[in-house]
Amino acid sequence: MNYSQKISERLWNQPDKGERESRREETFIDDIVQKNHIERELLANLDGIKTVFDGGAGSGRFSILLAKNGCEVTHFDISQPMIDKAKELAEREGVLGRITFVKGALEDLSAYSDKSFDLVMSFDAPISYIYPNQEKVIGNLVRIAGRKIMISVSSRLGSLPYLANPLNKNQFILDENCGDPWVEWCVKNKSKMFEGFHFNRENAEKIWSNGLMGGEAEIEEYERGSTPWCITYTFLPDELKGILEGFGVQEVQLAGPGVYARTVPNEILVKIMKDPMQRRDFLDFCYRFDSNPYVCGMGKDNLFAKGVIR
Repeated sequence: MNYSQKISERLWNQPDKGERESRREETFIDDIVQKNHIERELLANLDGIKTVFDGGAGSGRFSILLAKNGCEVTHFDISQPMIDKAKELAEREGVLGRITFVKGALEDLSAYSDKSFDLVMSFDAPISYIYPNQEKVIGNLVRIAGRKIMISVSSRLGSLPYLANPLNKNQFILDENCGDPWVEWCVKNKSKMFEGFHFNRENAEKIWSNGLMGGEAEIEEYERGSTPWCITYTFLPDELKGILEGFGVQEVQLAGPGVYARTVPNEILVKIMKDPMQRRDFLDFCYRFDSNPYVCGMGKDNLFAKGVIR
């Protein structure tokens, strides 16, 4: 087992992960925008889709959505706390019988034969957390897809601005008093993050060149018994499109959920989200803007791709 898988297993199997991830859309505005974009894509592409594989399905945000729309879904995730939370939510929504829950790592999809599922999906960047096996895993996701594939990965162009903005997550906090530990940390450490910041061009150039965020420091932290963030491979738009087309995916289209929202200050975003009509109109416009191919690489966190299997 390589370090990417070991680090991912430790991170995502923290006992509170399922509960915290299930509340992301109640906590962070960028999650609202991103998940709204993906939901629109899924619901617009369900013709002929009966069976679905959700790789890195987390707490069930999209596997439950598609089960509610009549699909039979295989919910595949590395985290038992995530699976447990997804089961709880699926039962609450009345779709537990339409979802098969499987604990496993994306590095091994050998249990599934070619074209096993009408739709294969993998969102919120689990593909980026399996370096150096990201291309192999994309190939296997394509292999088990019979009609369509939709994935999101970490975006290199979208991630690089973080290196000049240590307060990027504060922009998207929906409610500073929500009680979420990460929100509390962001608020508490805002001044410290600002005062201690300086732009590291060498680090930015390195990530621009090789796409890799993390590595030796995370491995050392893991070996000390801590729980580092995953080693992350970030993709360029043309790179991701080329990989998918190389595996035979046709009609590949890209998008960058969160491009438009990242231009808006927190105070305005919160005001929009609290007004149902403004929120609806804003999310409509975000979807249209973020789907434009000229901005696809600058999504807040993820680069979205969809394509057809012939």
